[in-house]
Order: sequence, then structure tokens, then C-alpha cells
Amino acid sequence: MAKMHSKKHGKSKSRKPVMETTQLPQGIPPKAEIEEIIVGYAKQGMSPQMIGLTLKEKHNVPYVKEVMGRRLVAILKEKKLANALPYDMLDLMKKAVNMRHHMEKNKQDASNKLRLSRTEAKIWRLSKYYMREGVLPDGWRYDPKQAELLIKGS
Repeated sequence: MAKMHSKKHGKSKSRKPVMETTQLPQGIPPKAEIEEIIVGYAKQGMSPQMIGLTLKEKHNVPYVKEVMGRRLVAILKEKKLANALPYDMLDLMKKAVNMRHHMEKNKQDASNKLRLSRTEAKIWRLSKYYMREGVLPDGWRYDPKQAELLIKGS
């Protein structure tokens, strides 16, 4: 709200607790075993978010980056198990496809129209960022029909 009602930037954001290597809890599996667990979950079709949550709950691994020294998506890319599109973009595309299906059945849903336009705006902004960073090829465009085919295929 600070940005909306003043010219200042807000300080509200989520912050991970500062962890030192000496603070890691006891009972963490070795790095090789954690990597095998990650690969196994990825082959089952779990998203990186779900893999991280499962590691935290079942295997007592607080943060993969703190334990392994690299991020979970980097491990998946190294093992060639990551998608071509970034996961946050895929999640937004799934959301937009579901909203479009809802709009086909409920044409008068004005609030859904607004949410769909906002979601697609997020996709366009993300695509500009990823093209600038070199993750997506230059000239990549979001097309709702192509997104629907992509989501059905995965």
C-alpha cells in the first residue's frame, strides 16, 4: 500500500531466515541421496515447488540451495528434467487456460474477464523479462490457443 498512497517504496516482502551451514538440522541425507530423491520426484512429474515442499516435510531438508549449493531448478536442468518454459510462466498459462474454459461456459462473468486480462498481462510481462534474460527466444509470443495445446500436452 505504501507505493499506492505515497511516492515511497514499500518494505513488505517475504524473507527467508538467514541460515549458516552450522545451523543445518541433524538427520539431513547426504547430497548424493538428496539429488537422487529430486530426480525421482521429477520423473514422477512433480513440479519444483512440490519437490521442495516434499523435501522439507518428509526428508528434513530446509532449503535445497543451502544444502546442495545450487538451486533445485539448476539441478533439474543439469539432469535434463526441466521444462523448456520457466515454471512460473507455465503456472500462469495453466491459470489463463482454466479461466478461458470458464469464460466459454459463463460469458457474463465480468470479474473473470478482469482476472483473465490481468493474468495474461503478467504472462506478457514475464515473457519480456525472460526474452531479455535469454531464457526464451526473441520474438516468442503468448498465444492462448498454443498455450492450451501446451498445457494439454504436459
